[in-house]
Amino acid sequence: MNKPHSLYIGLMSGTSLDGIDAVLAKIGPNGEASAEMAVSTAFAPDLRQALFDLQSPGSNELHREKQAGNALALAYADAVSQLLKKAALQASDISAIGAHGQTIRHQPYLGDLAYTHQTLNAALLAEKTGIDVIADFRSRDLAAGGHGAPLVPAFHAQQFASSENTAILNIGGIANLTLLPKGGEVTGFDCGPGNMLMDLWVQEHQGNAFDENGSWALQGKVNEVLLAKMLSDPFFVKAPPKSTGRDDFHQHWLQEKLGKDNHHAEDVQATLLHLTAHSALAALARHAPQTQKLIVCGGGARNNALINLLKVKAQSFFKEPLEVTTSESFEIDPQLVEGLAFAWLAWAHKEKRPANLPAVTGAKGPRILGACYPA
Repeated sequence: MNKPHSLYIGLMSGTSLDGIDAVLAKIGPNGEASAEMAVSTAFAPDLRQALFDLQSPGSNELHREKQAGNALALAYADAVSQLLKKAALQASDISAIGAHGQTIRHQPYLGDLAYTHQTLNAALLAEKTGIDVIADFRSRDLAAGGHGAPLVPAFHAQQFASSENTAILNIGGIANLTLLPKGGEVTGFDCGPGNMLMDLWVQEHQGNAFDENGSWALQGKVNEVLLAKMLSDPFFVKAPPKSTGRDDFHQHWLQEKLGKDNHHAEDVQATLLHLTAHSALAALARHAPQTQKLIVCGGGARNNALINLLKVKAQSFFKEPLEVTTSESFEIDPQLVEGLAFAWLAWAHKEKRPANLPAVTGAKGPRILGACYPA
């Protein structure tokens, strides 16, 4: 007798620090997943600032990080409460919550001393919601010699596999690629900054959390010299497996590339837009030149200027036409793909199914990911 579908909730707050996506997922016995409903909530300004400040070393870090982890758990619990109310469900209807937490350090290149840390008081989240919480997904992969990132390719393979050579480009704060060659091994890696630097720059100069539809970037002109300087960063030519985050791409990194030259702010924004598109397509062309379809998801999929730029730039990177689309063509809101993925990762943990891909992360083998905090 086939097992019934189960309900899970995936919680995602990404590198961009723009807020929380809570996704209600229906997951079948073989891992087929659909997003049934979702709510998105913005971070309270003080929590956003606290999480942002923790991206860099500072005084009294341990206390501040624990306070932020508690506050994040309460914000997650509020998002879960809103989602349950919207769906007219009870906590008892949900099998588990998959909660990523907020990455504040990612140091995978330190050998046996490598670590990654996502702040979240998962025990408090379980207490407040009355639902089992699966969290800390990256640590097990790191313990097995992997990077613990990116984690979504296993879900992408489940959700988007087709008869074409396909790639998934997830553009959150960081951009990552999943390569799904027909009949070949699934691979993937972080390919560079996604929205993170653009968000940082537009907030500094326009006071906006993000550049809606890339409208400000479109007012500027790309600085090819500056772009080349940015693309000279060693990360872009590093061979996979590889992962990155704010530890590598941050305000000081950008300031170093800008140097003492005078730049029009909108020209820098335009150049950062091109950096995201160029670095992703260059990585795709280098590692999967036979790709026929590129599916974009994450918050960056809502940036029309970025999507159009990917379509235009693809012509210079690929001999054959590359179809660029978004996950909407698979009836999944691009903003919800990562939240849906963490619901799926919680399902995999409950089912005792390995959910890392060693070819992606570099781990010694498949591992069951996450730690369970029972309600």
